[in-house]
Amino acid sequence: MFEAAEIGRSVAKEDYDREAVTLREELLELQLELRRADFPVIIVIGGVDGAGKGETVNTLLAWLDPRHVETFALGAMTEEERERPTYWRFWRALPPRGKIGIFFGGWHSAPIVERAYKQIKDAELDRQLGEVVRFERLLAAEGVLLLKFWMHLSKARQRKRLRALEKDKRTRWRVTPTDWDHFAIYDRFARISSHALRRTSTAEAPWTIVEATDRRYQILTVARELRDRLRAHLAARVAPAARIEAGTAAAPPGAAPAPGEARTILSSLDMTRTLDDDAYARRLEACQGRLNLLCREAKRDGVSTVIVYEGVDAAGKGGNIRRVTGALDARMYTIVPIAAPTAEERRYPYLWRFWRHLPRAGRITIFDRSWYGRVLVERVEGFCSPADWARAYTEINDFEEQLARRGTVIVKLWLHITQDEQLRRFEERAATPFKRFKITDEDWRNRDKWPAYAAAINEMVERTSTELAPWTLVEGNCKRHARIKTLETIADAVAARL
Repeated sequence: MFEAAEIGRSVAKEDYDREAVTLREELLELQLELRRADFPVIIVIGGVDGAGKGETVNTLLAWLDPRHVETFALGAMTEEERERPTYWRFWRALPPRGKIGIFFGGWHSAPIVERAYKQIKDAELDRQLGEVVRFERLLAAEGVLLLKFWMHLSKARQRKRLRALEKDKRTRWRVTPTDWDHFAIYDRFARISSHALRRTSTAEAPWTIVEATDRRYQILTVARELRDRLRAHLAARVAPAARIEAGTAAAPPGAAPAPGEARTILSSLDMTRTLDDDAYARRLEACQGRLNLLCREAKRDGVSTVIVYEGVDAAGKGGNIRRVTGALDARMYTIVPIAAPTAEERRYPYLWRFWRHLPRAGRITIFDRSWYGRVLVERVEGFCSPADWARAYTEINDFEEQLARRGTVIVKLWLHITQDEQLRRFEERAATPFKRFKITDEDWRNRDKWPAYAAAINEMVERTSTELAPWTLVEGNCKRHARIKTLETIADAVAARL
């Protein structure tokens, strides 16, 4: 697929100088519009060694307002990055709305290099390329404008370029032994790169192959594509930010069907389960002791754990979490309470605020509510579009699969109570001075939407309870029973991983 990029195109200096002035003005005007827009721009620069990637980016930076552009050259993973899923480093670097992020290599580089050096096989390469496609589709669905440029040189021209750089004392430093190692297997790299580009060039995020023989032609090609794609995206993009921030979107069709008499996952729970005080006291001490020992072993082995708490209002999540943390060394865990997204969080794709809190090796992160808000409260209350919550199931499953492949223990807990028990707890909170802060007008309003939430919960469990990250439904009418079941579930999951 690289034949068209080996023709030998060039641009005369006077033509370049004339067009460069216009392009620079147009890009600055578009960048000003972008700052007021509801989406970011991501530019991925890939290609062969010596193809002028750095010079092209330097020119773009000179033409744009550098205060609103950030460049990332992600090399070998750091120790902190190796302790988390591969894509953690990319999620951390995503630009917010209104900004431009330029990535050298990006998420495509490692699979290509690993396959070229025979560190992985074709099946693993295709699996990783599938992750690339899903990641880019997620970004595109969040409104990100994604441009991908592959700088190409023929084998003969790459040899000539590397030798010319080595010969000049001013540029000799730019040629490394790794560049020549890559050149030695140029044909293999070209074959694998061609396959990778075909697999990851999609309607949402197509590759643009740029002939890198003539620097002026190369720079103008990239600048024109950026101008044209950014202009089109600005014209076509319908900003959803105001709707989401105000929470005024109409409830999506089908978001609030009454469950009727049909038997569901939630209605199948035995909500009469109880545990008396004496049995609870004995089992609590034993369960906390076991969990403590297992988590110490996990810390020693570098096994991280993510615990997700979800449940209906007043289901006892706070008290449940306190019994779990009571078994742990305070230095081992972090609790992340999730509420409505902040102004900063709304500037990034939905999952960004959860990726940033993933634990390092050996540590535990407890999410008090989580990414499932998109298919629960945001769905029922109409805070996102039907398309947003409909695609979230796949995105969530992919996110959790990446955690599991990294070796993270994932425990997902749904704490459930009946409507009658919820009403009793609400009334108790309202009547108890030191508990009144726990009850809000929103809690009472949510009770009126119980059927809609029940339908959303059932669909959530059905579509996101996987072999890698299953849901555990906890009968919560008896808080003692719920706490013991939770402790046992977490301990069993850590023990299974160890």
